[in-house]
Amino acid sequence: MSALLEIADLQTHFLAERGAVKAVDGVSFKVNRGEVLAVVGESGSGKSVTGLSVMGLIGKPGKIVGGSMRFQGQDLSALSPEAMRQLRGNRIAMIFQDPMMTLNPVLRVDTQMIETLRAHRKISRKDAWTICRDALARVGIPAPDERMRSYPHQFSGGMRQRVAIAIALLNDPDLLIADEPTTALDVTIQAQILALVQGLVAERGMGVMWVTHDLSVVAGFADRVVVMYAGEVVEEGPVDRVISRPAHPYTLGLIGSVPSRNKRGAPLMQIPGSTPSPVNRGTACRFKPRCRFARAKCEDHPPLIESATGASRCWFHEEVALESREPA
Repeated sequence: MSALLEIADLQTHFLAERGAVKAVDGVSFKVNRGEVLAVVGESGSGKSVTGLSVMGLIGKPGKIVGGSMRFQGQDLSALSPEAMRQLRGNRIAMIFQDPMMTLNPVLRVDTQMIETLRAHRKISRKDAWTICRDALARVGIPAPDERMRSYPHQFSGGMRQRVAIAIALLNDPDLLIADEPTTALDVTIQAQILALVQGLVAERGMGVMWVTHDLSVVAGFADRVVVMYAGEVVEEGPVDRVISRPAHPYTLGLIGSVPSRNKRGAPLMQIPGSTPSPVNRGTACRFKPRCRFARAKCEDHPPLIESATGASRCWFHEEVALESREPA
């Protein structure tokens, strides 16, 4: 299967007084057509910055200092600002965690949607209005004709997110980047949005990069999982394998901290310590200070070690995977 998006050794840094903050530090992965790839990690792991880098939305003082991002074989970093604007919102679309980052609070929904559509298509305003109205109906907005004339503040949070999704999908993108779009929603609306995206992936064959910190969300949703920690990929593989047999201690800790996997009344498992400084992470394994598997070998930074079912950035990945198979 040919990759829709291929990221290789991506490095995105932010200049600060104390030095370069290495938010993304050598990240590589692929998103295939018709696939949902979940990018998982705690806050500060670099997952959102990776998505913004692909979209060309890294503002100052941020800068992509290395690596490559190829979309359908085209080098995104080599595109002019105008070419990137034509691609963004057209072939590549993004949904943000806060829909108000997408929606202008002083413009009606129909104005915003029609402008988005006509920015990439030569189409009459009347035809554009019909397409946008149908898009709202498709994402489950009731009375779409009436809602087209509403302002964002007249929608609930879940409805605003549905509008943001409708806008992102207006131009039938090949790649959708979703940055924790369901985090602030109740579980019922969350489930409906996940089902909507899954249906669109099956129907249109688009690729999805779903950024989240919640492994329980992706368990029945994603095809593959990339786990990020301290600006780099620490594990990658099919979702069933990563959830049931994690091969990196960080992934094992994330799964163990999910409430549903703990006995009722028992304290939740915790990952001790905190993430290393993004300015100076040293040359050892970045997870070493928090890892119960750590040994002298971990003073050497491990590569991403490939296996038949994925990859893990751990010298002792076989031991970790063996423990994860043992019944609780």
